[in-house]
Amino acid sequence: MFSEINAKLVEIQGELRKKDKYNLQMEDYKRELVTVIDIIKELRARLNSEQKDVRKLESISLANLIATLTGTKDEKLAKEKQELIVAQHKLEEAEKTKREIDKSMEDLREKLLNLNRAEYNYQQLLLQKENMVKASTSPFAAKVFELSEQEGVLKSYITELDEAKAAGSAVGRTLAHAISALEKAEGWGTWDLLGGGTISDLVKHQHIDKAEKFLHHAQTGMRQFQKELLDIKETALLQVNISGMLKFADFFFDGFIADFMVQGKIQKSLQNTRNQYAKIKEILQKLDVLSDEKMIELEAIQREKLEIVERL
Repeated sequence: MFSEINAKLVEIQGELRKKDKYNLQMEDYKRELVTVIDIIKELRARLNSEQKDVRKLESISLANLIATLTGTKDEKLAKEKQELIVAQHKLEEAEKTKREIDKSMEDLREKLLNLNRAEYNYQQLLLQKENMVKASTSPFAAKVFELSEQEGVLKSYITELDEAKAAGSAVGRTLAHAISALEKAEGWGTWDLLGGGTISDLVKHQHIDKAEKFLHHAQTGMRQFQKELLDIKETALLQVNISGMLKFADFFFDGFIADFMVQGKIQKSLQNTRNQYAKIKEILQKLDVLSDEKMIELEAIQREKLEIVERL
């Protein structure tokens, strides 16, 4: 009977910790959603403005006539269309991010709904535990339950560390793919500068497109990584600046598309992505150390509990 209720205590403590974690994540998503909605409003206004500028240059007007006569119409129109493409692309990225956040929040609501009775079940277990301790003739019964609670907390914490490490590793893999694509784009860009022609230019752009997709996936993964780290008490020890890392790829969507012919842009993108990859690897190493420490604590508690249970 002791072992049975101990197992239930460990399980219910894991559910309670998950509930706290999901609530923290939900609040963080709500704050992030407000920011993304504001960004979308701003980008829509910018897109409308860019569309008006393009229509103005394409229409018959005094400004159009002057631009035509001075020979600057094609140059201005190309520039305005380029800015329109960038504005439209950034809006699409922001809207995609909002959809991802909405989906994550919906998933959390479902998880929280499934844990609604966790607190009630825990209180019932505590009452059952109290009655068992009172009825027991062993002076060690209370200590066994105390150790079981510590065991439950540590097991839940180690699970959270494992989930954080899995999320971080996924980001690392995606960034590695982005780095590979940018390295290839850089190589073909160099060949393009040396007179590689249409083929090298086309291949370079294909690798840039791949890198962009990987960077978006990396940002999505970083958002999940950040949420997994929210409930890890030693976050200060990890020195994580996820808020900055979540924005690291903004430069890629903030003019890179309009200026992808410049080789320096590819090199800057590559260096920035390598820096973020190094930060992720550093955080993962610290999580590994933390996980090893908690495993040592857990094993010590389990040994102590086993020794007492064998004497009961």
